[in-house]
Formats: sequence, structure tokens, C-alpha cells
Amino acid sequence: MKKCYLCDMETQELKYPIGVQSFQEIRKGYVYVDKTPLVWRLTTRGKYYFLSRPRRFGKSLLLSTIEAYFMGRKELFEGLYISTVEKEWAEYPVLHLDLNTGVFNSKKELRKVLGAFLKDSAKKYGVSDNPRSTPPLRFKHLLEELSQKCGRNAVILVDEYDKPLMNNIDDSEKHEEIQKELKAFYGVMKTCDQFIRFGMITGVGRFSKVSIFSDLNNLNDISLDDAYNAICGISESELNEYFSESIATLAKRYKTTPGEMHAAIQRKYDGYRFGEPELTERIYNPFSLVNCFEERSLRDYWFDTGTPSFLIKTLMKVGFNFSKDEIDVMENVLKGVNVAASSPYSLLYQTGYFTIKDYDPRFQKYTLGIPNEEVRSGFSNLAFIAYGGKKANEFSIPEFLSDLETGNVDGFMQRLQSMIAHIPYEQAVQSEAVYHNVLYLLFTMLGYQTESECHMNNGRTDMVVKTRQYIYIFEFKFNENVAKAMCQINRRQYDKPYQADGRQIVKVAVNFASDQRNIADWIVEKG
Repeated sequence: MKKCYLCDMETQELKYPIGVQSFQEIRKGYVYVDKTPLVWRLTTRGKYYFLSRPRRFGKSLLLSTIEAYFMGRKELFEGLYISTVEKEWAEYPVLHLDLNTGVFNSKKELRKVLGAFLKDSAKKYGVSDNPRSTPPLRFKHLLEELSQKCGRNAVILVDEYDKPLMNNIDDSEKHEEIQKELKAFYGVMKTCDQFIRFGMITGVGRFSKVSIFSDLNNLNDISLDDAYNAICGISESELNEYFSESIATLAKRYKTTPGEMHAAIQRKYDGYRFGEPELTERIYNPFSLVNCFEERSLRDYWFDTGTPSFLIKTLMKVGFNFSKDEIDVMENVLKGVNVAASSPYSLLYQTGYFTIKDYDPRFQKYTLGIPNEEVRSGFSNLAFIAYGGKKANEFSIPEFLSDLETGNVDGFMQRLQSMIAHIPYEQAVQSEAVYHNVLYLLFTMLGYQTESECHMNNGRTDMVVKTRQYIYIFEFKFNENVAKAMCQINRRQYDKPYQADGRQIVKVAVNFASDQRNIADWIVEKG
């Protein structure tokens, strides 16, 4: 028997909270990483907060924990940090609005959801409600009534506040209509400040340009606050403290050492940061981590739960370069989503596909990049299918792999020609960049180390792909003589940095033709 100090009970095997977002349920015997030091900090240092984190990162569990605390559920916090510092355990009326479940195709549907929330809240605390009034007026009335009846001000928790906005991000008319409704509703929190004890709003993104929070000028955005970097997710120190036995168990399953398994888990699920790198720990995706330990398998869990369709649409629309591993953005880009903007970087960061890699405080500039292997492979696969359409996943991945592993470049290129021929007409844009993206995504999806636009002292090669036995050096041209591309590879000696590697070098010159919307021809030279 081992002591499960995480949930303060005797157990033979840890129970992982797969799909459990209720703090009350988790405390019945599931693993719980103690986040109450940060809950205590939040509730004692401020009044209104906003937190942005990617989906399935624990925002709902955080709000559920805060709800239990303000409801005075002392028994649920036994053995946790907050039980050592809280003495009063006062009970406050808690209004918890969860916008996760709605579809929100119209203003009418949004009002229906808000109306149901207000009706249920009034019924829960036995106060009056006027269903014929507007949601903002009903909200104001509810807060006033609760303060009078309960003798304590209300706590307001809003989960996924931006779900109605995200669902309509590609429809500017509906988006604007819904944001006006939300602005009026959330604005009540300022006019009724005297009736509110605490308020916290969470979501994926912060819509800076729609001014939803313009009335809440005292809202503290902690999304990039170093002190709250680990408020959601699992930090490196928490992984070592709480999950060392889980790592050892998984290591036995894969017949490796705990240290090697730790490194594999780190590459797969780690890498997130929500603050300055020098001041914060890396964060593991909690959803993927607990699923990995539960199923004892290093699979892509978070990515398999679905990617917002609007994100891929936006990236395709602006011609995003998928082969660019890192990008530099100014701080204000991370703090808002502008629907009309051509830059997708704030969306990529806030939805969890890019994360903070570096920070330059002098210029307030962040370097963003893909956090880990799970996101890289899943994102590449999704974008590849988006480019190739429904036919993209019909091509045999094992055959592509076999061609590259055996050096059969002609077979690979012929197979690639056939695949590109199925790219929908609207995606087959007349530019080299589209085909460059398709090849990069394909190589990444196949699991190969792929370098795009590799800078050397005598030039820049378009792409380098490394397999076990071969190093492929690609040079792409668009509507040009393919021999010119091979001449460039040889004249500038793109192969020189790899000559001491030991693997065979294969030079591949490729020409794309606009009239064919495909690969026109290629030349191969093997070293």
C-alpha cells in the first residue's frame, strides 16, 4: 500500500481525473495537484481577474476550486495549503456562468443561455427574477437581491466567456452583434461593484479590439503574469513532486529508465510558458499528461480533442508559413485578438499552438514557437489535410516513408505529384509558398527532422530533411528551369555542412509550374 498524498487517502493505484472538472468530485479520490496557494493569492490580493489559457488546460477546475472555497466547503480543502491559512471559511453566494455548452449561432440563443443562468441562480438563492426584462437588468437586480438576502456580496465566475465570440469569429456581423450583448452583460459588474466580493473571467483569448472589457477598467489580466504562470497546467516541479511513481510505471511499460521516460514525456507534452522564460517554469499540458498516465501510452491526446476550424481557415486565408518554427511579436499582440487583423499570431498563442520561447524586455518583444512534439505533429497533420482536402488522407503514409527510407526519390516525387493533383482548386494558389508548405507539412507529419530555409554562409537552401540513412537537400523553383535549381545547390555547396555526418546526401531540385498547378519536373543527384 502506498500513500496517495495527493488526495489524502490510502490507495493501491492513483486515480487520474479524466474528464473530471469538478473540484468536489476530484477530492473524492482522484489525483489533485495543489493549486490553492495561487487561489489564496488571488482571493486575498485583488477583486476582479481575467485569465486566458488554451482549451483543456484546467480553467474550469480552477473556477470550481474557487467556487468551493467561497462556498465555505472547508472539508474539501483538508490537507491542502489553503486549509493552513484560512480561518473564517465564510459562505458567499456564488454565480457561476459556464458558456462551454452553447452553440451561440445568434443573439437570441445567447440571451436564452444568459436567461437560463439568471433564472437558475435566482431560484437557487430564493430571490425574485423578472424573465421579461433584459439580461443586464436581471443581472443587476440579482446582485442587489443577493446582497440584501445573504448579507454578503456575490462571487461571479465566468467560464469560457469568449465561446460565443469564437464560434462567430468568421462572421463579422454576428460577431459584432454578440459582442455588444456580452459587453452590456459584463458591464453590470462595474455598475454593481458595491454588491460584488470577487469576480473572475476565463477564456481562450482576449478580444482587445471589441472592447468587451472597456467598462471593467479595474479588471486585472493575469494571463502573462509570471506569478500565475502555473495556475493551470502542470509545472516541472509539480511533475517531479506528484508524478514520479506514474513516470516509473510508464517506464516499465516502455522498458526504459524513469529518466529516459521523463525526457520523452517532456518532449511530448511540455514546453508551454505564460510569462518570461527566465522567471517561469515550463508547463505541461495537463489533459495530455493525465491521459498518458491513465492509458500508459504516449499518444496525442490534446490535439485529438479537436482544433477550432476558424484557426485553420484564418491561417489558410493569410497564407501562413507553416515551416516557420519561431516568430517574433510585440507584447500587445499576445494580449488581444483582432478579428479584422491579418496577423494570426495572437490566435496561435492563445489557442495553445504556439507558446513563449523567449522575451526581450528592452523592446517588449516575445519569441513564439511550437511547444512540443504533440502539437507539432498534430498541427502539421491537420494543416496538411486542410491543404490537400478530403483526398489528402487517402494517400499511403507507409509508401511515402518507404520511398524516403530507401532513397527512392523518383517514387516519392511521383506519389507527391498525384497527391498535389487532388488539392482543391481554391487552395492551389499560384505561388511557390503553397507547395513549400505542403512539403514541409508532409515531412513533419512523417516524423522527420525538417529544416526550412536553412541559412548558410553562402546562401539559404529551401529545405533539408533527415532520415536514418539519408540527408535530402531540396531547392524549389517556380516556373523556372529545374537545372538552374540544381546548379544553385552545387555552386553554393549546400551539402558542405552535412558531408561529415555519415549519412548519404541526396540533392533534389524541384520546379513547380503554374499552368499545371503541380510539380513539373525534378532532378536528383546522390552523393
